[in-house]
Amino acid sequence: MDISQLLAVMTPEIYQRILTAVETGKWLDGSVLTPQLRDSAMQAVMLYQSRHNINADHMTVAAGGEIKFKSKAEFKRDFANNSLSSRDDNNTTDNDIARFDHDQL
Repeated sequence: MDISQLLAVMTPEIYQRILTAVETGKWLDGSVLTPQLRDSAMQAVMLYQSRHNINADHMTVAAGGEIKFKSKAEFKRDFANNSLSSRDDNNTTDNDIARFDHDQL
């Protein structure tokens, strides 16, 4: 199978399974990846990322094939944006605080 065929059949779900296997060294059924299979799977992950990874995380392959390194400022900005969006989802403000009575603990 050549690269274009591999990328044509790789869905986001397949990519996520292969990525998890590379990260953990095991398939979802618990079987261990051999070093050769791990290397092949890692190459497949990097190929998929180079074509589909538009919002690259730190130390991943971004679309276009470049490795994405984020600066400290970028991490802070992303973290601030994520915390603001999750706060909006929960309808909380900075002044909201969880309060418990002693007998509730």
